Amino acid sequence: MKTVNGQEVIQVFEAWSPKKLACMDNDPIGLAIGTLNKPVSKVLVTLDVNEAVANEAIEKGCELIIAHHPPIFRRLANIRTDHPAGRLYEKLIKHDIAVYAAHTNLDVAEGGVNDLLADALQLKNRSILEETYAENLLKLAVFIPTANAQALREALAKAGAGRIGDYEACSYTTTGEGRFRALAGANPFVGSVGELHVEEEVKVEVVFPESIKGRVLKAMLTSHPYEEPAYDVIRLEQQTNVMGLGRVGYLTKDMTLQQFAEFVKQQLDVPAVRVVGDLHSKVSKVALVGGDGNKYIYAAKRAGADVFLTGDMYFHTAQDAQAIDLQIVDPGHHVEKVMIAGVAKKMAELCEDKKYLVEFIQSTIHTEPFLFV
Repeated sequence: MKTVNGQEVIQVFEAWSPKKLACMDNDPIGLAIGTLNKPVSKVLVTLDVNEAVANEAIEKGCELIIAHHPPIFRRLANIRTDHPAGRLYEKLIKHDIAVYAAHTNLDVAEGGVNDLLADALQLKNRSILEETYAENLLKLAVFIPTANAQALREALAKAGAGRIGDYEACSYTTTGEGRFRALAGANPFVGSVGELHVEEEVKVEVVFPESIKGRVLKAMLTSHPYEEPAYDVIRLEQQTNVMGLGRVGYLTKDMTLQQFAEFVKQQLDVPAVRVVGDLHSKVSKVALVGGDGNKYIYAAKRAGADVFLTGDMYFHTAQDAQAIDLQIVDPGHHVEKVMIAGVAKKMAELCEDKKYLVEFIQSTIHTEPFLFV
């Protein structure tokens, strides 16, 4: 096993939940406090960062905290250590504990907050509620001597090109003749300087997401025998890696709204929920957004959901949902606590695959500010 620093831990995290998935303007994600340029052996995973969580990190010897809710959400005018927030930051800095926040990017990520909520509710046949991210496909067409084409195709596939749905190493090849004259100073792989050369070549075409363009081109240039390869990169209208906020899916069996509310309380470990709708109506299709999903009621309705599960439902938004005949179950914002176990488990698996010597600890501090009486 390899000892690691904070940068290496977060590189693993961001490969799973990259910052580019964030879907809120100026979402304060990333490193919020401290430095990642230090050894890390224990990471505390938490929903929120308050003084009790900081004390827990200190007690358990954690050098890094990964949180869902950013500890610095609004721009700071000052850091006063005689105020609660300033005292928290001071404590974390004095004990050299870094805090990294993954907010809406973790909501969107596959296996992130919204998938974890859907897992808890055992939703099947899932889809995205609202698309927030997609990449354009690019197509690479490269001309290469026939004898070298297979090595090129293998290098491109290894770099991630040619992945289409559940298929990999997809490519298309056409044959033809390449013509060129090497000028003085050239070092041609075939042909001679000053002579027009004709070479039997093939054109290899592959598609790939725009985000891996650099990696694919590097693989192509490295494996190509020519010192000046001829190639085209074409931007396509098709998109890939479509991701988004919220999930829509079906219950394993139909329930009444009353039964669904009880099911939510049990599965998400909450003492009470707020409900909008007819308690005797049938519920089969569920839309959900972790946290505050008020602005997604119309997306839930368009998706054909019988009920929309989200937190922090506003009074007038609830009336709007009632007007469009959309039932609501509000279990509160704190149900996002499902990310604690989910992130700890996912990161432990990813780091174990890399043989990283790092432990992920689930916070046991209850950060729900509300009491139900």
